[in-house]
Amino acid sequence: MEQRVANIFEKFAKEECEGYCELYEHLSLKIAEDEEVLQLAAHAREGQPIPNLLFGAVHALLLKGKEHELKDFYPSIVSEAKNVEGSYPYFKDFCENYRDEIIEILQTKLVQTNEVRRCTYLYPTFSYIYDIAKKPLALIEIGTSSGLQLLWDQYNYSYGSAQVYGNQLSNVHLTAEIKGNHEPFLPVEAPPVAKRIGIDLNVLDLNDEEDEFWLNALIWPNLHERRETLQQAAEIVKQHPLTLIEGDGVALLSDIVSDIPEDYAVCVFHTHVANQMPQQTKEDLLEEIKKVGSNRDIFHVYNNIQDRDLHLDYYLNGQEALNTIATTAGHGKWFTWEIPKEKA
Repeated sequence: MEQRVANIFEKFAKEECEGYCELYEHLSLKIAEDEEVLQLAAHAREGQPIPNLLFGAVHALLLKGKEHELKDFYPSIVSEAKNVEGSYPYFKDFCENYRDEIIEILQTKLVQTNEVRRCTYLYPTFSYIYDIAKKPLALIEIGTSSGLQLLWDQYNYSYGSAQVYGNQLSNVHLTAEIKGNHEPFLPVEAPPVAKRIGIDLNVLDLNDEEDEFWLNALIWPNLHERRETLQQAAEIVKQHPLTLIEGDGVALLSDIVSDIPEDYAVCVFHTHVANQMPQQTKEDLLEEIKKVGSNRDIFHVYNNIQDRDLHLDYYLNGQEALNTIATTAGHGKWFTWEIPKEKA
């Protein structure tokens, strides 16, 4: 068990933190060599991303005012954080001092990072879907958390130029770098959205202070822009009531789709939530989409099932189309569009 968890932290340091969060990268590599902290981290609920949950728990306790010198390494708490190289002894001491409280969080909370910036690649994806379907979109998000991505059309975007796409009046402005040789499908105005339905095993309510606090604690301490964007997007969610359903997205999907009129294009989507799904659940979800697709048109946008790339599978008139649509950074900082313009 400990070696498995150690491998998870090493992978997290290299694949998730490198170039994004020096503090978490450093701590992850140290934790991978520390038997006691690995044992603590192993209290995380099954299927949860262990590093995110442990770091979220520690960050939450620090943000709530636990007095400890570890806070001096967190730029989310102090204006001038100390160099990460000296942080680990303090991190370990904090974990020892607040072991019981950390375990309680590990066993009761879920990693539900609602990264708004991932909407930078959802905008061209849903625009591309609308160009194919020619119908208003009915969105169904699995693992919706608090529903921030369901409102992707209420934000605006720029991709390295002065042109702004999406809702021109929005206070949420998201940027991303487009890499590669293909240009994505980018209409100036977002396509029409008819329905927004989110499903999650544990829906977070942004009108609940504790739920909003936990989402904030999950944001890495050096990513101030993400923290500000979360607050801005949360205000938009509060102005746009969403249909958020607590339950198993795979089990509920067929019934939810059956209630959507045929003159809407059904779009099932999820970003990064599949990394918390058991393999059988992933297979069941793909099979459920295919089953629905035998009776009506449906689009499925996802990653972290076969690989980390963004996929768009769809069924039109019972015909299956499987596409890799983009390669993306985990937090949406950049993406490489994979579909040539002539196919769009």
